[in-house]
Amino acid sequence: MCVSRCLQCVAVSLVPLAIVCMLSNILLLLPELKIHFLLEGHVTREATWATGLWGSGFLVLLGVRAFMRSSNIRGCCAFRSQMLSQVFLSAVCLLAAGFCCLVSATGLSQGPLCLYNTTSGYTWGVPLQPQPDSYPGYLYNRTLWSGVCLEPRGVVQWNVVLFGVMVGASGLQTVLCGANVFNSLLGLILGPGFCHNKVGPVSV
Repeated sequence: MCVSRCLQCVAVSLVPLAIVCMLSNILLLLPELKIHFLLEGHVTREATWATGLWGSGFLVLLGVRAFMRSSNIRGCCAFRSQMLSQVFLSAVCLLAAGFCCLVSATGLSQGPLCLYNTTSGYTWGVPLQPQPDSYPGYLYNRTLWSGVCLEPRGVVQWNVVLFGVMVGASGLQTVLCGANVFNSLLGLILGPGFCHNKVGPVSV
């Protein structure tokens, strides 16, 4: 049946995206692959929210498990009951992935937390975030990528790549989960056999 096949396709597609988001968020928490930056609180705020772990990762994987189980449901009443739960689960996954995408995009645009030089000495902060009536942001000026942040080394490129990957992966998850909401609503309204309905010749 069409709805079940779509559930399976969405579930299979969401798994690698969830794994990518989880790995990216873990790496964001470990600049230079060292844990002491995290323990000392010197990690970008949006990375510490760990939306790639619990949002686009754990919650989406829970949804995937439910999607795969629901694809084997038989019987009209049981099918519609499962479709109703799929609408709710898909909406939760949609919100989780969308929130991860939003947080990741914010982290990408604001720039990393790092040690940089000021007029009063070295300090930890977010020196590359866009300022009103100033430069539009470090993403448009790559000369700032290596000249501002002193520690962790290469943190600007690290954040750009990993937050960019999370934006792309969680954004794609959002699209897939949105399509799954529509698919589940279709199954709820039309039932399990609508793809098998055919127009036959009229008997005289």
